[in-house]
Amino acid sequence: MNRSWLGACQIGAVYVGTIVGAGFATGKEIVQFFTQYGWIGFFSILISGFLFIWLGTKMMLVAKRIQATSYKEFNEYLFGVATGTVVNLFMLVILICVGAVMLSGAGAVFEEQLGWPFQLGLILTIGLAVLVVFFGVKGLVGINVIVVPVMVVFSMIIAGNALVDHGLSFLALSPQQDAWKGWISPITYVAFNLAMAQPVLVPLATEIKDDWVIKRGGLIGGLILCFILLTCHISIASLPNFQSFEIPMAEVVKLSMISFFGIYVFVIYGEIFTSVVSDIFGLQRQLESMWNVPRYLITIVLITIIYMISQIGYGSLIEHLYPLFGYVSIAFLILLIVRK
Repeated sequence: MNRSWLGACQIGAVYVGTIVGAGFATGKEIVQFFTQYGWIGFFSILISGFLFIWLGTKMMLVAKRIQATSYKEFNEYLFGVATGTVVNLFMLVILICVGAVMLSGAGAVFEEQLGWPFQLGLILTIGLAVLVVFFGVKGLVGINVIVVPVMVVFSMIIAGNALVDHGLSFLALSPQQDAWKGWISPITYVAFNLAMAQPVLVPLATEIKDDWVIKRGGLIGGLILCFILLTCHISIASLPNFQSFEIPMAEVVKLSMISFFGIYVFVIYGEIFTSVVSDIFGLQRQLESMWNVPRYLITIVLITIIYMISQIGYGSLIEHLYPLFGYVSIAFLILLIVRK
């Protein structure tokens, strides 16, 4: 990509689409890391936005300069070859689990919001994801360029409606968990998400010729992520008993904008779908670099494993595994900060 704002916007769109997953799109992840901490959640989201801009951009710049074609090479650069090998194996397991959680989230949208079979959601999502992955980075950029702007517009509308109805009540929301955890949550949240974004952002960065495009793309992506987090947080905070819902954002739309409910469910599915595609794309690239096996065979085995794990469901996995992965990923964040 040459130096242009169009190229920067494409990078920003992929960045956002890679971070936004099943938990983010449904609001469950935002409740877990931010909204349950009440008024602290607003300020911790601002911290997260700053970290996304700074460290997301730095990760892509480092990947470009060392010409890393996969997260394997990137982690070996950060941790060293020996430790990096262990980290990469751990990453592989986490990415497969996260892919399964996201796929399960797509099935949950079909079942809980549309009243259609759970398995239909899984199979349809797998089929579409394989089709997009087949087109490589161009397919990934294309799907994110469509979904991300729609997601931003809906986030603005829903948050605006919540502000009109409830004002700044989210700044008076009492923490429902230990307050100190609310100040740590932006670090664990960004650590986990950037670690999980490596499989897409690292190989993407190596295809960009100009640092200018990466820097502007990281800025655009980080700002959009911060904005979406804030708008979703404001919307969810207006929902009574928000912790009791698996898809709290859908409940917000049901209560305040029922006429847009069908469209918003499509947007939620689109957000989840982009992350399923990103996950499969990154895993496929990584496994290709490790084993001399045909791409189609890797894809079949990978999708089969993800499909089997997805049968467990995603709500409880987000609640327990995502924070754990966040704490583990802090080492990655620290090394990313100190590396020049």
